Amino acid sequence: MPANHVSRLLEELERKALHESSLTDLNVTLAREDLVRIEALASAFGLTREEVCTSLLHTILMEVEEKMPYRPGSKVIRIEDGDPIYEDVGPMPRYLDAKRKIEKERDCA
Repeated sequence: MPANHVSRLLEELERKALHESSLTDLNVTLAREDLVRIEALASAFGLTREEVCTSLLHTILMEVEEKMPYRPGSKVIRIEDGDPIYEDVGPMPRYLDAKRKIEKERDCA
């Protein structure tokens, strides 16, 4: 086996170990119909229910962050290309503050 294959294998094992160490259990209650959908996806792709749920939640959370609406307030926070940029009074700033606070708390624990 050439050395580059071994190096790639070791890198992949390290990535998987790092990923696994970052996982946390979460108990959720699902509608029976949603559980059937998750189990069908798992069966169709040869994955576990947990792998499907993890992938779905990750993807959905990324999209929620991307689509969170910007709501301009009345306060100008900077000027870009001669145009005023107003503070965001929508949910994003509150979300980001909460996210930072929770990350900080978890880092300290």
